[in-house]
Amino acid sequence: MMSEMTTTTSKNLPNNLNAAPASMGTAHRLPMLTANRPVKISFAHGSSSLVSGPSEVLIGDGRVALIAGPCAIESHEVLLETAQAVKASGACCLRGGIYKMRTSPDSFQGLGESAFSFISEVKRAVGLPLASEITDPRQLGDFVDSVEMFQVGSRNMYNYELLKELGALNKPVLLKRAFAATVDEWLKAADYVVKGGNENVILCERGIRTFENTSRNTLDLNSVAYLKMHSSYPVIVDPSHGTGRPELIGPMSLAAIAAGADGLIIEVHPHPIHALSDAHQALSFDQFAAIVGDVRRVAEALGRKLTTVEHAT
Repeated sequence: MMSEMTTTTSKNLPNNLNAAPASMGTAHRLPMLTANRPVKISFAHGSSSLVSGPSEVLIGDGRVALIAGPCAIESHEVLLETAQAVKASGACCLRGGIYKMRTSPDSFQGLGESAFSFISEVKRAVGLPLASEITDPRQLGDFVDSVEMFQVGSRNMYNYELLKELGALNKPVLLKRAFAATVDEWLKAADYVVKGGNENVILCERGIRTFENTSRNTLDLNSVAYLKMHSSYPVIVDPSHGTGRPELIGPMSLAAIAAGADGLIIEVHPHPIHALSDAHQALSFDQFAAIVGDVRRVAEALGRKLTTVEHAT
């Protein structure tokens, strides 16, 4: 089922939010927007699912959405086992790369076309939608019927032709920030999708490259707070890429929720040290479950709940 975008009408944000002078570093002059514009991920479980009928996941409605799964889809068994575990812990959406853009051409690039033979079966079995990275416009034909949310990776944030193609569709786009992009450039990349007619854009802060080398990237939570004040896009955070260190993923997940993030996207694997992609930052099932418990408590302290899969109305 094609995805839809739902808008919650509310009073405009205070006029002073976009009134800071350029000398203070305010990025991307935006018109006044409504405070909330949640994105709906719609999907059908199918007859063999635990829950049958059309379902949906809302991201950006005030709750905290957890997206989790392997960095790359390695096999039917790994994807199914991971999907079952992350759903049991509280995830509302499955992640997994069919294709992967890697710095080295010798690194695992994902299963590619062979993954399409079983991902629909896994989704039906667990009742979760799938977010997966699209790396080339030529992949759209295969993706459109198998993936509920297109992820645009940091390397492709500047791939304007890909963004234009995604703008012609009506499925959610998870747009990651490039590792050297300013917030202004990131928002303008989102404009390419929106101007094509697709307003179902979710921004993902995944860290930026700085001089600091104790972590893989520097997770810029300033951007989360800024975007929640100055734009109507849902904003989620990727603490896996943002830190590259399993022991930091939990603390930064909590900080992201406290900063106002609409959700998290986290890499989880049955056997992290054996993961074919980003093994150094993948969490075990138990580690993920522990972080979800902490996230739930922080969310509740802020009057928020975790996002759940719901029947479509």
